[in-house]
Amino acid sequence: GLTDTAVIGRIGSVTSLGAIALGSLIFSFVYWTFGFLRMGTTGLVAQAKGAGNEIELRATIGRAILLGIIIGILLILAQLPIFKLALTLLSGSDEVETSTEVYLKLRIWGAPATLASYAILGGLIGLGHSKTLLFIQITLNALNIVLDVLLAGYWGLGVAGIAWGTMIAEWTAGLIALFLIIRILKARHTDKASFWSWSRITHFRNLSRTMLIQLDIMIRTLCLLIGFGWFTQQGARLGDVTLAANHILLQFISFSAFFMDGIAYATEALVGAASGAHRVDVFKILVRKTGILAGIIALILSVGLYFLGSSLVSLLTDLDTVRQAAELVLPFAVSYILVSFVTFQLDGIFIGVTRTRDMRNGALIALALYIGIDWLITGALGNTGLWLAFICFILARAITLAWFYPRLVKSISL
Repeated sequence: GLTDTAVIGRIGSVTSLGAIALGSLIFSFVYWTFGFLRMGTTGLVAQAKGAGNEIELRATIGRAILLGIIIGILLILAQLPIFKLALTLLSGSDEVETSTEVYLKLRIWGAPATLASYAILGGLIGLGHSKTLLFIQITLNALNIVLDVLLAGYWGLGVAGIAWGTMIAEWTAGLIALFLIIRILKARHTDKASFWSWSRITHFRNLSRTMLIQLDIMIRTLCLLIGFGWFTQQGARLGDVTLAANHILLQFISFSAFFMDGIAYATEALVGAASGAHRVDVFKILVRKTGILAGIIALILSVGLYFLGSSLVSLLTDLDTVRQAAELVLPFAVSYILVSFVTFQLDGIFIGVTRTRDMRNGALIALALYIGIDWLITGALGNTGLWLAFICFILARAITLAWFYPRLVKSISL
């Protein structure tokens, strides 16, 4: 993404840069909505691995890949109404929207590869092949960077070149990922059953369970998107300075989320395998140890931000009013990061054990509480109230999942 911006920012116009910004935002929203293809697959694969059920393990990955390809094809077929709605909601100038449409209509052809890759990455996490996952991601990004420079920069294709480069990189990485997952699964294929049984992949009961899990995660993800969107919208209502200050602090929160997600992904694979083997004792040890590690990292990140926050804000902006507004609510961003590890870890645990209905219900409850608290206090407390409500959002997600946790542990021993 940084390369997209840097290349078009140097060889393109303001219109081109705006088109890349809008187009990337639209695809981020669309693809994040279908992030369940990654999360749902990880838990199911880890459980099958723990249970020693290699036949279902392969079928789970095949089922998710098939679902990703189908959704990708449907996105291509429905691209016109989707893009029209997105551009109506985001609204740019006529010139920016015209260039954005060029970007969208080219890049959308990478959707089947991207969404199938989500399923494959979920399978790799569930199997514990994190190095393979890293290789695929590096390949995707390195190729995207090279193609950006060549197509948009050297050959002067502009926005279309960025779109072509990203789409080609997505298909290349997707095919490499497919090749690698097949090789890994073939190395594990010691049973007499066929490698990928169509009847097993389309087995009604297992397919229905997969679809319900994916639907639960999608609703949960939409709740998170609405929550962060609400935070941005309410900040905008408090003024441009507040909006800019909050945006800067959200970058620190997003940065810390990469660390929290890394441990949560490992937790998904580990507790999922323990769940599949019905080893409650191992499950509890893993929950405790990953939780301690996540807590230590959250403490380091929050302490670092507390002492370095003002300097970091100054690096990102030289506008005094924005800097002062950000520093005023910096302690709330520090607090958010400090308590967030509990939610990330519980998310990882519930995904690994595929208790997605509880995740969905918890997210819905947390979102309702967050909006209610924000409505009650932000009017009187301003941005301070908005941040307090935002912290309540992450805490409510943790509390609701903690409430469901005993039921999750009980389900492992059944």
